[in-house]
Amino acid sequence: MTKLLLISIFFFFFTLCNGGGNITYDARSLIINGQRKLLISAAIHYPRSVPAMWPELVQTAKEGGVDVIETYVFWNGHEPSVSNYYFDKRFDLVKFVKIVQQAGMHLILRIGPFVAAEWNFGGVPVWLHYINGTVFRTDNYNFKYHMQKFTTYIVNLMKQEKLFASQGGPIILAQVENEYGFYESAYGEGGKRYAKWAAEMAVSQNTGVPWIMCQQFDAPDTVINTCNSFYCDQFKPIYPDKPKMWTENWPGWFQTFGEPNPHRPSEDIAYSVAHFFQKGGSLQNYYMYHGGTNFGRTSGGPFITTSYDYEAPIDEYGLARLPKWAHLRELHRAIKLCEHALLNGDPINLSLGPSQEADVYADASGACAAFLANTDDKNDKTVEFRNMSYHLPAWSVSILPDCKNVVLNTAKVNSQTSVVEMVSEDLRPSDKGLIALKWEIFQESAGIWGNSDFVKSSLVDHINTTQDTTDYLWYTTSIIVGESEEFLKKGSRPILLIESKGHALHAFVNKELQGSATGNGTHPPFKFKKPISLKSGKNDIALLSMTVGLQNAGSFYEWVGAGLTSVKIRGFNNGTIDLSQHHWTYKIGLQGEKLGIYKPDAMNSVNWVATSRPPKNQPLTWYKAVVDQPRGDEPIGLDMVHMGKGLAWLNGEEIGRYWPRKSSVHDKCVQECDYRGKFMPGKCRTGCGKPTQRWYHVPRSWFKPSGNILVIFEEKGGDPTKIVFSRRKISGVCALVAEDYPMANLDLYQKAGNGNFNYKASAHLKCPKNSLISSVKFASFGSPTGTCGSYSKGECHDPNSISVVEKVCLNKNDCIIEVTEENFTKGLCPDTTKKLAVEAVCS
Repeated sequence: MTKLLLISIFFFFFTLCNGGGNITYDARSLIINGQRKLLISAAIHYPRSVPAMWPELVQTAKEGGVDVIETYVFWNGHEPSVSNYYFDKRFDLVKFVKIVQQAGMHLILRIGPFVAAEWNFGGVPVWLHYINGTVFRTDNYNFKYHMQKFTTYIVNLMKQEKLFASQGGPIILAQVENEYGFYESAYGEGGKRYAKWAAEMAVSQNTGVPWIMCQQFDAPDTVINTCNSFYCDQFKPIYPDKPKMWTENWPGWFQTFGEPNPHRPSEDIAYSVAHFFQKGGSLQNYYMYHGGTNFGRTSGGPFITTSYDYEAPIDEYGLARLPKWAHLRELHRAIKLCEHALLNGDPINLSLGPSQEADVYADASGACAAFLANTDDKNDKTVEFRNMSYHLPAWSVSILPDCKNVVLNTAKVNSQTSVVEMVSEDLRPSDKGLIALKWEIFQESAGIWGNSDFVKSSLVDHINTTQDTTDYLWYTTSIIVGESEEFLKKGSRPILLIESKGHALHAFVNKELQGSATGNGTHPPFKFKKPISLKSGKNDIALLSMTVGLQNAGSFYEWVGAGLTSVKIRGFNNGTIDLSQHHWTYKIGLQGEKLGIYKPDAMNSVNWVATSRPPKNQPLTWYKAVVDQPRGDEPIGLDMVHMGKGLAWLNGEEIGRYWPRKSSVHDKCVQECDYRGKFMPGKCRTGCGKPTQRWYHVPRSWFKPSGNILVIFEEKGGDPTKIVFSRRKISGVCALVAEDYPMANLDLYQKAGNGNFNYKASAHLKCPKNSLISSVKFASFGSPTGTCGSYSKGECHDPNSISVVEKVCLNKNDCIIEVTEENFTKGLCPDTTKKLAVEAVCS
């Protein structure tokens, strides 16, 4: 063997061991180090969690059968002012990528740098809008200059750390722009030139890995165009030499303050994924796999909640969401069993009925995999395939890695469900017993504090004035009320009428809160209409306008404004007076915010007033308290259901905007979601008439053992004595398994060498680490009904059910109960396909 050959072999294995190497592609898939790869990817956004959470999030994704981690790069987080770069704490991108590398996984880096993502201003820095002559996302010199400058900065940073796969790193794909195809036409020829330029600029970076553009319908052939949707099975790349990729499969949806909570069933997500690979897909990414938290003022929208949970397979707090996470894990394992045949076999499509079909992949080596689909969204079907009968539930796909045995059907969830509770903890330090928590308060002025910023005889645009340095802008003026006004004599009250482009406002007259109003967007403006108390003589009117996250997408979205457009008072002797062109005095932000009194090193910049009985229902109030870390090791949420609206910090770290705004009782919600049929965000909503968000994630790593400083700014008024921490605790587990479930154990299938074997349906219960199954709350073998937490016995019920389950599971961390008559009463309900439902307590 020659020396040169030995060196070549060494470098080949070196690149393999370092998770990178040569990345190419053909029409079928990405090719990594000469091998076609079928890839499952998971979106985890590094700024939406904290560094202490990153390793476990990545590991949980890996255990869920994921090969690739995907993240956006958040331009406005990394370049808060021109050429001032930030890569610390939650924005330590290099650290995040290296954690993925250490886990032996690949990474997709969606540089953008426009991201949308329900993130403030779509990730573009607000300062760029105020560089004269700038228009976003079109053939505009300023935008292209700064976009290329930032993209090059990120690429060079990754190159310096040798993080591209071509350097032995984990990054196998990079993305430029994001979903521009939806908006390109609005920019005319400038939009087309910009899209072409963006692709050329990206490819010229010489990363050694392919570049992608998602939802780009005229992407040049130098990049790979990809699909974003709830379903991408029918998607086809523009060019025949490109692989079929799905960059955003939405396993849930984002939440908006004041709206019900959307849910996407596990069965439907699994169906969409299986159908995508059935139809030739090669890479699928969950957006989101862990949604996380919009800490501080990072949420966009407007009105996107601080929680970005997304009902993802890993919840906001970092816990695997069951059964969704586990059902998708089993799906990934089943698909991976088909990888060789899928990527090397020639597909054959067979009709099995009007809405039923098989896609078969077989190659010369004898490998064979088949997907049997029933796209009927109402009716189950039994089909014949290769002289065998297969039952296909409605809206499902069965996976046969050997073209014979079904190892998984997407509609049959064989995974346990977790019972998750938020367990309240008092804020008072743990060693103080029943001694009341000591609070300190600071009262903001209702209107101008310090010197005014400017005076103008008109109503100004909110965003153009604050440039998003704060949520808050004061509009203040005064009027003189004559003694002859009839409403003074009659004891009636005039009506204050305000119109605003957004997003919210509080109205104060003579320093008293008169009311609040909210509205999302500019068409039409939202309206405030409330009776107000005026006195004879001078009356001060102070209107606090607020943004709740800036626009994050849309054509020319950076030009969407906010703030008051009209102020009138109706009920004077001379009719309605219009104050819109009055002399208005303006002040940007809050005094406490300006002084940074939520920061540990600036808290003493104002005079706090100590009290053991903090005022309730008092607007414009800062609250401060010293608290201990909640006991245990579970994730923590701050329960703000008894507060109004505002901001919260712990030890100077931004928890975010809180607003327990309720959705309407008249919204359409469901008790149980039918997974069958195409999903849309309004299909399966819950929580009508309840707060959209009650708990606000406080990462454990932000706590010290004691002496933690919690700061709250309350805008409207609430009861701070009822604020509590809550531990997110898995208190129990459930399982619901039918005796005819065919995908009992993939491990057994693999051990059988893809041949014939006998297996039995089984219920698997597993409590969190360091806890045991302490009791069985419910068990029924027969025809139980309901869902986890509300199971009930059916007409068919084995009275021995609880004792059978207790014998197998009690005082164990995990257990497996085979769902067969041999374990229960033989001959029970002979004409019924029986199920086992179990709910157990973990402690």
